[in-house]
Amino acid sequence: MRKKGNIIIIEGPQGSGKSTMTNFIRDNLPGSNLYRLSGIKDKTKTGYEKNKTMYLGLINYMETLEETELNLIFDRTFFTEQVYAKLGYKDYNFDDVYKRLLRKLSDLDFNIYFVVLYLKDTNIYEQRIVRQHHQYQAFSKENSINQQNEYLSLIDNIKYKSIHKIKIATDDFTKAYNKLIKKIPVLSDAGIVYKK
Repeated sequence: MRKKGNIIIIEGPQGSGKSTMTNFIRDNLPGSNLYRLSGIKDKTKTGYEKNKTMYLGLINYMETLEETELNLIFDRTFFTEQVYAKLGYKDYNFDDVYKRLLRKLSDLDFNIYFVVLYLKDTNIYEQRIVRQHHQYQAFSKENSINQQNEYLSLIDNIKYKSIHKIKIATDDFTKAYNKLIKKIPVLSDAGIVYKK
């Protein structure tokens, strides 16, 4: 029987630790590729069509890799597009495309893990958000909290059994990484250990 590859999608608000966590997985998990997506800057209806084309193409690309047993790690995907559209950062509704993409993702022949990072103590966002600019929205504690609430709502509403849902608080990175390793078998089976 063919061993399945893994899709690990890390999502969460600005300042939740996505880049750090995806880098850690890529650096420690053999046979892994990391994709860091930033979406399309166009907030208009034209941007809707561009994002639809991009993300449907991404799912089709994933499908071509089903036989490879690769581990695909994503720092943001179409989940971010849905969250940003819901929060009004875009001039369009992405619901129809999001539902289609979610169904197509769930049908892929991979072990699929959807991880949402968040902070229990949202004051930590003030310490973490020190970036100069962002293509969608200015970095601020308030924006990160709004995004966090939307991501947590979004993950709770996913009903596909083939998508394993994991919520991880990153207030303490040691606890966060240990939870991630414990929850995703390919990480624990690889003997990965987080060290500060």
